[in-house]
Amino acid sequence: MNKLSTLHDAVASIPPGSHVALPGFAIARCAMAFAHEVIRQGINHLTLSQCVGAMDADILVGAGMADRLIYGGGSLDRFGRLSAVNRGIETGTLAAEEYSSLSVTFRYLAGSLGLPFIPIRSLQGSDLLRNLKERHPDDVAAITDPFTGEEWLALKPLLPDVAVALVSAADEEGNAQIDGPRWDNLEQARASKRTIVLAHKIISTEEVRQHPDRTVIPGFLVSHVVHVPFAAHPCSLFKAYDYDADHIRLYAEAAQNPESMQAYLDTYVFGVPDHAAYLAKVGGEELKQRISADPQRGY
Repeated sequence: MNKLSTLHDAVASIPPGSHVALPGFAIARCAMAFAHEVIRQGINHLTLSQCVGAMDADILVGAGMADRLIYGGGSLDRFGRLSAVNRGIETGTLAAEEYSSLSVTFRYLAGSLGLPFIPIRSLQGSDLLRNLKERHPDDVAAITDPFTGEEWLALKPLLPDVAVALVSAADEEGNAQIDGPRWDNLEQARASKRTIVLAHKIISTEEVRQHPDRTVIPGFLVSHVVHVPFAAHPCSLFKAYDYDADHIRLYAEAAQNPESMQAYLDTYVFGVPDHAAYLAKVGGEELKQRISADPQRGY
């Protein structure tokens, strides 16, 4: 079944108020083109979840698209903190539920396996767990091991409405390949009602069949396949392109207050009609050549 779609139509399929699982990890494999399109279409009141908070979540929060964030900490790596997320927490405009990154992954794992809860050793004795018990007591509980009598922490599953996967390659049926670290992306896809795949390359189904071991996300989990080269810019995609340090610095500076954040959005999101126009604005072909990955190192 051909699931190829435009980015506009894939994003338009997400209703306001949805729970969206994001694929980014700090400044690696972030769904930036997706986030920009969500902001252009004004799809708001979202719940976002992410193993490690990243630039895609930060810009969505900074643009006022998210009311809630479930995450395991995060940053812009060496470029600084998630300023929009932190400001949202400090001002009370963002309801943030902070876990360890492992425990967020376990919650996706529980959802992917259809479990009503999952026991875990992570978080025990931490301020994170104390805060969760105080602020979100319905999401954590204690259970007794029926074999040993030992008490365990139990977490509820995460069940997103939509997972967004930014992948190296996919076929038109949605079978997707990810080069490099896969993190929790498969668990996200299996725990969610459906997955939107943003692919750097579209490959044939015959090629997928020749290398079945490379398929990380199977097509039956996918509702839309979107061909979006350089969809993570200014973040990186292993073996395809490196991060754009100059633009991340520009964003990190802009995100520090609402006025400069709005100016950034007006220029790089609302000021262009789509991702192709955004890429042209930030450097076009010269940029693509400059950040394209070395075939040996992957960056």
